[in-house]
Order: sequence, then C-alpha cells, then structure tokens
Amino acid sequence: MAGIIISLALLMYLAYRGISVVILAPLLALLAALLAGAPLLATYTQVFMPALGKYITAFFPLFLLGAVFGKLMEVTGSARALAEAITARVGTGQTAMAVVLACAILTYGGVSLFVVAFAVYPVAAALFVAANHPKRFIPAALALGSFTLTMTALPGTPAIQNAIPSPYFGTDTFAAPVLGMVAAIIMFAGGVLWLNRRIARATAAGMGYGEDDQYARAASARRTHKSEDTRKLPSPWLAVLPIAVVIGLNLILTRLVLPALDTSYLAQEQFGAVGLDDVRGVWAIIAALFAAVLVLVATNFARLRGDLRETLGLGATGAFLPIFNTASEVGYGSVIASLPAFAVIATAVTGLFPSNPLISEAIAVNALAGITGSASGGLSIALQTLGDTYAQLGQAAGISPELLHRVAAISSGGFDCMPHNGAVITLLAITGLNHRKSYPDIFVVAVAVPMVALVAVITLGTVFG
Repeated sequence: MAGIIISLALLMYLAYRGISVVILAPLLALLAALLAGAPLLATYTQVFMPALGKYITAFFPLFLLGAVFGKLMEVTGSARALAEAITARVGTGQTAMAVVLACAILTYGGVSLFVVAFAVYPVAAALFVAANHPKRFIPAALALGSFTLTMTALPGTPAIQNAIPSPYFGTDTFAAPVLGMVAAIIMFAGGVLWLNRRIARATAAGMGYGEDDQYARAASARRTHKSEDTRKLPSPWLAVLPIAVVIGLNLILTRLVLPALDTSYLAQEQFGAVGLDDVRGVWAIIAALFAAVLVLVATNFARLRGDLRETLGLGATGAFLPIFNTASEVGYGSVIASLPAFAVIATAVTGLFPSNPLISEAIAVNALAGITGSASGGLSIALQTLGDTYAQLGQAAGISPELLHRVAAISSGGFDCMPHNGAVITLLAITGLNHRKSYPDIFVVAVAVPMVALVAVITLGTVFG
C-alpha cells in the first residue's frame, strides 16, 4: 500500500511540474512494483505494455478521426464561426454561459477538447475584455463546456468516455438518455450559476480583466477587423452541419442500421469471438466521425486552399500524443491493479453497499480516474478490472446495464480533474494562468458539480430505474 501511495504522490507532483506522463507512467508503475516485491521486467513487458497496447488497439480510430475532424474544424474556421455566433447571440451580460455553450456544442459534435480550448479561448478572451470580467474565470468556463456534460452525460456524445462502457455492459452511447439529460442539466446550470455568481462578486469588488494582457491590448484592433475576419469564416449553419452529422448518424447507426445487419461472423475467432453489443458503440462513432470529416471537407474545400493534405497530416499527428498519454496512464493503472494491495482495495470497494452496486461502481471509477488523472484511463482500468463483477452485481440487484453504463461514464468525469490532470494543465497553459488563480473554480465546475449530478443520477436511478 505504501508503494501505491508513494508512486501516486510522485505521479501527481511530477505531472504537475510538467513532466510527460509517457515517461512518468512506466517509471512510477515500476517503482510501485519494486516496493511491492514484484518482478520489474515482467511487470513492464507483461502487464504495463499489454494494457497500453490494448487501449490503443481499441480506441485509436476514435482518437485519430476525432483529431482530424477537430483540425479541419479549426482550419476551415468552422469552430470559430460557431463560437462567435453563440457569443453574439448570448451577449456580454452572460460571458460565462456564452463560452460554455460554444465549447459544449463543439465537443458534443466530436471536436477534441484541446482543439476547442485553442479555438474558443480567443473568442472567450475578447468577450471577457468587452465585459471587463476577470480573466481568471475563463479556464473554468472552458472546462465546464468541454470536460463535463458533453464528455460523460449527454446521450450519444462521441466522447471516448461514453464509448468505453459499451463492451462491458452490452449498451450503446445513448444508454439511459433521460438520466443523462438530468445530469447534463445539473452540470450546466450548477456550473453557470457558480461562475455568474463569482464573476458578479469580482466585478462588484472592482476587479477587471487586466490591462496587461495581450487580449486586452489587442481588443480594439480585433473589433476593427472583426467584420473582415467574419467574412472569411463559414456561416454558422454550415459550421454546425458536420456536428449534426456526427450526432444524427451516430443515433441512426446505433439504433437502426447496425442491429439490422447480419453480424454473426463476429462470433468467429478471427474477429475476436464477440457479439454486436461489444462493438456497436465504437463502430457507430467511427462511421459517424468519418462521414462528418467527408462533409466538412466537401463543404469547405475552397477554404482549405489546397492545404488538405497538410491539414489531414497535422490532424493525424495530433492524435498520437493524447492517446499515448492516456494509454500510458492505463498501463500505470493496470500495474497498480496487479499488485496485492489493490486486490484488498477492490474487495473493499465492491463490498460497499452490496444492495446497490451503483454506489461502489461510482466510487471505484472516481478513485481510479483520480489516481491516473484521466477520465478515460481511470474508467478503462476500473471496467477492465471490475466490469464483469458490476455487470453480475447489477443483474442480481435488478439494475439495468444502461444505468450501469451511465453511472460509470459520469463517474469518470469527477475526480479526474484533479490538479495533475493533463487537460487541466494544458488549459492553464493555453490561457496563461496558473493553478493558484484559476483551479479553485475549475474544481467546483468540473469536480464538485458533476459529483452532485452523479449523486442525483444514482438516487433517481435507484428509485425509478
């Protein structure tokens, strides 16, 4: 147990200091194995690497297509067009809501949260400058729109966190849609209310955006050239079309097309000896993202100015670091899960609330997401280790697989956003802020409020199904 604690503490601290988790994860996993008396080389080659490889094999197409789609949305100006259209309609009186909505629409459509942060931040900064609202609240607004409701709660979201539970529970990405919507409303309303209250108090205290910031200095220049910039962007309706394709086609494939196909060949050993339920969720998202990429290229071919090959290359390259970061965290978690101390922890967790496995599932996923600093990494480890157990406990308790899916997905978006989370560190780097200034509000909107939504879903699901 001491080895796990020391290893985890070093992972959090060193990741916070900016060292890549691709380097940290194997080293600190082997440190935990060393302190537990496990063979080091065998742990690395037989536990860490297979877990890393299994994650990449299962989810690389989603990362690749998502990164290409996001890069095309950025290069064609579609992401910025949507963000500016939303902020123009919401107005300067609701700066936080405008930023959250812009991020939510883009991420719900399949755009990577990293791309969204880069695309929306300049618009968010301009909006905060115009309203003279403190800049330190921008990261929390970006996090609320990108890391919460569209990542784990909204039915059909193409986020990887919503696809991971499907093979374990035989579900699809639209599992428990009503409870997912309830959670999304709680996250959105709770987060926006918090940010509005904080902004109002800061403004009343005389705090402004900050004249020393580059966006404050350039505000007048941007306003002068706004009309020229806008003419270069696609219309908001054209920009939202690829996102509509992702959401709509995902639903049609999941519920109508794929179930109607003859997929009996999947039972053969060469195709993994699986059933349609094991692959339906991932298949639907892959096809939907691919179709959206085609639509995006076809409707914006002139804007790509002959740079399509370069843009596709940059998008593909951009998929490697995120998936290797996450896969390394999965490998780290798998090593921790292989140690004797973890078996004690797993037994204790699964023994909690035996009449309601939803609670122990939520605790297990949150704990592992916090340990790895990754929603998808923690969720993958939790379900690889305990997924079959929770499926059996749920069946014995009369809990639907769809509810288990939704609780697992929402749980992954709780304690994952601790200070060592890679997305949090990247977000603060993009905005030029630090943990001291902005993390407290990120914690509220991306950890505390989603936990309230999780409790509400577990309660409603337990009472009403």
